[in-house]
Amino acid sequence: MNKAVAVKEDRSIGELFSELANETSTLVRQEVALAQTEIVTKLTTVGKNAGFVAAGGAVGFAAFLTFLAAIVAGLSYFMPVWLSALIVAIVVGAVAFYLVSSSLAELKRTSLAPNETVTTLKEDAQWLKRQVS
Repeated sequence: MNKAVAVKEDRSIGELFSELANETSTLVRQEVALAQTEIVTKLTTVGKNAGFVAAGGAVGFAAFLTFLAAIVAGLSYFMPVWLSALIVAIVVGAVAFYLVSSSLAELKRTSLAPNETVTTLKEDAQWLKRQVS
């Protein structure tokens, strides 16, 4: 008879439940650590996209200032200078629109749920059922 099998057969129900409790406790601690890691990763992504939204706002503000400069130049010089300033304002405004809209779209697609943790918890529950039965 295999020694490992003999040792397993010699353990009492209390010992088996104690081992199961210890393994379950370890498993729960590992799942919490996984959830923390997953949430930190997702919050980093959200923070980065929030930074892009802020950058888009700053670029939009620069577009507004350039637009004002175009009005001033148009009134001061009457032709070519205001036209060039207006073109710059339109380009800067388009960049701001792109930055803000793409960052907001990415933020909407970002799920904060710890999906990997949920999946492994389901697997752990199935494992626990097999251990108990």
